[in-house]
Amino acid sequence: MKSSVPILLAAALLGGCSGNNKPATETAKPAVSEPAVRPTESLFGRAAFQKTFIAARGWQRDAQPYLEISQPTKEVTGADGKAAVWTASYGSAERGVAKTFTWSGTDAADAPPRGLNFTPEDSFAPGNSSTHTFDLNYLKSDSDQAFKIAQDHGGKKLLDKNPKLPVFYRLHWESRDTALVWHVMYGGTGGDSKLSIAVNASTGQYIRVEK
Repeated sequence: MKSSVPILLAAALLGGCSGNNKPATETAKPAVSEPAVRPTESLFGRAAFQKTFIAARGWQRDAQPYLEISQPTKEVTGADGKAAVWTASYGSAERGVAKTFTWSGTDAADAPPRGLNFTPEDSFAPGNSSTHTFDLNYLKSDSDQAFKIAQDHGGKKLLDKNPKLPVFYRLHWESRDTALVWHVMYGGTGGDSKLSIAVNASTGQYIRVEK
């Protein structure tokens, strides 16, 4: 009869070895990097027009602008002539249709998605005074100059009281002035504005206080 001692001894040695083995350490997972936060880009009105104009001409070769408006955000209030969001409307006399393009330079929650956005086509009447198209060459005085003029005619007083007051810009052809006009509006648009100043967008000259 063979002795069982060698077998028991071998088993003990194997058990001892396995007991001393440390569990394999888990491989560290690579850290997930946060997406880089892109800085907000803000533009004056004319530079923003160049962004939308290229897209509009890609839509219709005869497209001409008839309106540009800014959209203030909490981050970029418009208090220097710049905005992070600009919307421009274009008309095609050849097809009788209009299209609106919005440029956004921000990822802010209170703004459209960054980049160029556009609406579906709408009807367009070239003879309508509210959709009177103009040549961009008439835009010689930018939104920063319009802001300076507006500041000198009551705007500064409002912003001194409330530096975060939003400033809106509206550019269109004004039939009664036979000119391209900037409307600089403090606190809102239309009846909601606290002050509205009209400035000639070709000469940069003050026209009037509208409210």
